[in-house]
Amino acid sequence: MASSSGSATRSIQSTDRGKPAPALRDTAQVGRAMQKGQQTKAAIIEAALGLATQIGLEGLSIGAIAEVTQMSKSGVFAHFGSREELQISVIREYFSRFEQEIFYPALQAERGLPRVQALFGNWMKRVAVEIQSGCIFISGAVEFDDRPGSVRDALATSVQTWLQALYRAIVQAQECGQLNPDADPHQMGFEIHGLILALHYEARFLKNPGSLERANTAFANILARNSAPVSPSL
Repeated sequence: MASSSGSATRSIQSTDRGKPAPALRDTAQVGRAMQKGQQTKAAIIEAALGLATQIGLEGLSIGAIAEVTQMSKSGVFAHFGSREELQISVIREYFSRFEQEIFYPALQAERGLPRVQALFGNWMKRVAVEIQSGCIFISGAVEFDDRPGSVRDALATSVQTWLQALYRAIVQAQECGQLNPDADPHQMGFEIHGLILALHYEARFLKNPGSLERANTAFANILARNSAPVSPSL
């Protein structure tokens, strides 16, 4: 004859059969909550990024984002904790997209001048769009150039990382023998970066026609001036 405790155990097992254990249910609920939280934070950053391209990083505030996303201020604040962290999150997202559109596709090009040309070409494609929407790197530099702090540091680090990638590509082209050994990679990088800055000013602010074409011509001139001399054919 089965004991009463054994019957109780079988009864509990029968009742809970097919249901996940409480610990597993709790873990699943926590996982779903975390996923929802990440999705909400991503949506906030997306909205903040769109707003920053229009009014700049300085214009971002917890209240402004709450209004755009139709969330409460406390709900937005819970995901970031401060206005500065919201701004830094926007910078990180902007830089991530910058890498995905410009840097990583250029790595598919052959090392040397083809990669330098791919970097500039991809950059120009993005500029063609940002002439209408604005560039956070440029507007942010104006807003935070003389304001020390974590937001300025995040901006400067992003720009420096990109310029270092451009510099490495130029050095590799020189190592491949495609650029004059006397060429100064830092000077070339400076001039190429200057083209982008001038293009934004000419096309977005002054709205001068033909700015994109002049930037491409100037880039070709930089390469021609610094290209390795062609050996005379025998």
